[in-house]
Amino acid sequence: MRYLSAKFNLDMASDDSMLRQTCLDLIASYAGEAGFESFEETDNTLIGYVREETFDRQLLDSLLSDFPIEGVKVSYTIEMSEDKDWNEPWEQEGFDPIEIDGRCVIHDTIHPTPPHDGIDITIDAKMAFGSGTHATTQMVVASLLSLDLNGKHVLDCGCGTGILSIVASKAGAASVVAYDIDEWSVENTHHNAQLNGVENIEVLAGDVHILSHTSGLFDVVLANINRNVLLSDMAEMRSVMNSGGCLIISGFYDTDAPMLVAEANRLGLTLESRRQSGEWVSLSFSS
Repeated sequence: MRYLSAKFNLDMASDDSMLRQTCLDLIASYAGEAGFESFEETDNTLIGYVREETFDRQLLDSLLSDFPIEGVKVSYTIEMSEDKDWNEPWEQEGFDPIEIDGRCVIHDTIHPTPPHDGIDITIDAKMAFGSGTHATTQMVVASLLSLDLNGKHVLDCGCGTGILSIVASKAGAASVVAYDIDEWSVENTHHNAQLNGVENIEVLAGDVHILSHTSGLFDVVLANINRNVLLSDMAEMRSVMNSGGCLIISGFYDTDAPMLVAEANRLGLTLESRRQSGEWVSLSFSS
């Protein structure tokens, strides 16, 4: 398996360390959409690793060319990398348990789970984004847990590790349909569902057009994806929502929120709540 490494460089007018971290998080999110599997930070750069056959350079260039933070320019260089498992350091290190609103604890298979009375979610530590450590994932989980999911039908768009699908299932959802364009994510969602003893999740490989192969409508739609994908796919997501359904989105910077709200309003959705962590935002809409 041939890997490429990309060194991402930030050209910033400000030396604000928090802003820098937000930029690096956003780059990692965009790169993940383009097929990147793992990352490491060094000084003022981010290094990402991607399989040569899954790298969508055109998509990455398009996303980075419209970087949403004013005064920041992103450039990158590509080179061949040593043939190895670039996820191995993350898999070995794992992540500390995460508690969300006192109602859910997300942990890996390595660290001990603290005593708690909430929903217990185990995620095999294969990739940092999607483990629950990222603010956007935590905000979507918190919003999801604020709903009564008993008997509801849930759609997870861009499922990644499957964490949102698993939370929904354990919180009472009758059924969950999850999809992702990345085959690795489809496989990892299957794996993590089995790890958690969850059997009511159907996982599909593909983009939003895969919804034409699903039947019925959904009460809750989840999408923790970047701004551009949300803007292009929201109409399709809306078309499979039940009357009185809920759409929860995240994966974008707070300056992107107005255009996403405008698109949701155009589709007949009403903003019900907003969460923010640093510069990241999550929005919940009703139909």
